[in-house]
Amino acid sequence: MNKKVFVVFVTYNGAHWIDKNIQSLLQSQYPVHIIAIDNNSTDDSAALLAKYPQVGLIQSPENLGFGKANNIGIKKALELGANYVFLLNQDAWVFEDTIGNLVSAMESGNKSFGIISPTHFIEDNISLDKSFETYLGRKTNEINGIATVPFVNAAAWMLSRECIETVGYFEPLFGHYGEDRNYCDRVRFHKFQIGIDANSRIVHDRVIIRNFKKDIIQSKYKILTSLLDINNELTKSYLQGLKEAFGLPKYFMKSYGVGKSASMFFKLLRYYLQWIGGIGKIKAARNNAK
Repeated sequence: MNKKVFVVFVTYNGAHWIDKNIQSLLQSQYPVHIIAIDNNSTDDSAALLAKYPQVGLIQSPENLGFGKANNIGIKKALELGANYVFLLNQDAWVFEDTIGNLVSAMESGNKSFGIISPTHFIEDNISLDKSFETYLGRKTNEINGIATVPFVNAAAWMLSRECIETVGYFEPLFGHYGEDRNYCDRVRFHKFQIGIDANSRIVHDRVIIRNFKKDIIQSKYKILTSLLDINNELTKSYLQGLKEAFGLPKYFMKSYGVGKSASMFFKLLRYYLQWIGGIGKIKAARNNAK
């Protein structure tokens, strides 16, 4: 008997990829149910999704960001009886055997995996996505041909129902960026493994471009991730967050020079101090995650 798999993906001005994304899912050898959450796109995303009767479309009246929008879809999938929830980015697509191979990996007899990611290729279907290659290079072990890693980005995650019910949903304190790293920290805290399956593939069609504003946002959420990491005692999390407020501008100095890096430092330090001043929210989020 097939396990019930729901694909959840969030769209925001992603019209360029939607047909490729949906059609790849409809061609899956393993049957899937599809839930799309549109984050109030200003392009044709919602109209394109509405063309597909197989897609359960949820239209948000505002841009909720990645995590909070995915939470809506994940909750809906569980209500409808999902055994597995597959999160897929709007700029990614699967192959005919991707979903089936991921289910087989999850069902391989080792129930310790809460998340298994397919292998991420760029559009040529040959080369690995550069960021993904970094995550794969940090593997700590291999179980039944599945590499175990401390983190892999959430462009394509197969999540077990047990993992979601134990770990919970994405932390709503994150707007966009960082929520997947926080979730992986919580997955590991609850003794689930995070894996990458070499037999499962996706294409992640993206070009990573250096952007000062984006790097500041990502750096802020990196600090927040450290403050919320329940694998560490609170004091250690404080120190790690402070270390990043100093260290991240230094890292980016080679890209932006001294002036912009100094500007980044003061922005990150201010962000860090704001969270220390509102430590009640940090403690509440850490307690909720346990």
